[in-house]
Amino acid sequence: MAHSQADDPRVMVRFPDMLRAHTLANMRDHLLALAEIQDQLARGAFDKASDIAEQRLGMSSLGLHGAHDVAQFMPQGMQAAGTAMHRSASQFAIVAKDASVTGDLKGSVAALARVTQTCVACHAAYRIQ
Repeated sequence: MAHSQADDPRVMVRFPDMLRAHTLANMRDHLLALAEIQDQLARGAFDKASDIAEQRLGMSSLGLHGAHDVAQFMPQGMQAAGTAMHRSASQFAIVAKDASVTGDLKGSVAALARVTQTCVACHAAYRIQ
């Protein structure tokens, strides 16, 4: 079922064209990283899942994504949602590193779900143009 933009209750956030393209590419990479993390968890490769999470999604990834440049165009709530995603990814990375010793897949999956929940919450509240 198609919806018009008028029916979309999300907050419209306007980015300059170049930053919009950059941000959308980053979000697609975030999805790819989540898929790679899930694949590594399924293989029992907790350390690799942890590394992907921290390098591509976690607090260590902020420079790679140009977060400082993009943040100035985001409303405060969107900034907070982005920070929550990056923090939860770093927390997942720690849980996954621990799982490389304990084998605790359940804790890793729960921590990864918290990362995904932050993505869903932001995408449910905001859209960029």
